[in-house]
Amino acid sequence: MGINPTGLDWQRFTLAVDELDQIVGCGQVKNHRAGVRELASLAVAPAWRGRGLAGAIMRELMQQTGPPLWLMCRSSLVSLYAKFGFEEVGPDEDQPGYFRRMRTLAGALLFASGDEYLAIMTWPGD
Repeated sequence: MGINPTGLDWQRFTLAVDELDQIVGCGQVKNHRAGVRELASLAVAPAWRGRGLAGAIMRELMQQTGPPLWLMCRSSLVSLYAKFGFEEVGPDEDQPGYFRRMRTLAGALLFASGDEYLAIMTWPGD
């Protein structure tokens, strides 16, 4: 499972474990300035993918946290997160400064070539 190592606080994590208590999935909600919260560090071990674990972890974190909630993902994953009520926020739309900066950095460094981009999404709730 590959997750961004910055801003990790294991006390905020929700874990999925197998019958041997081995971690097979995880996710957390990071707190940013001005009360902005980010769904982050969502990962599932390859052998456990396709079983609904990522969705279960997301639903648990969303229930614990409530809206609004933000996330960053590869553009190819926008439709996945949309199924959970997240909406993509365009580069010219209102968004916390942290996400605007990350979008700029990712565009320059990570997605400089190719069709994918860093998508910023928010879950405004019902």
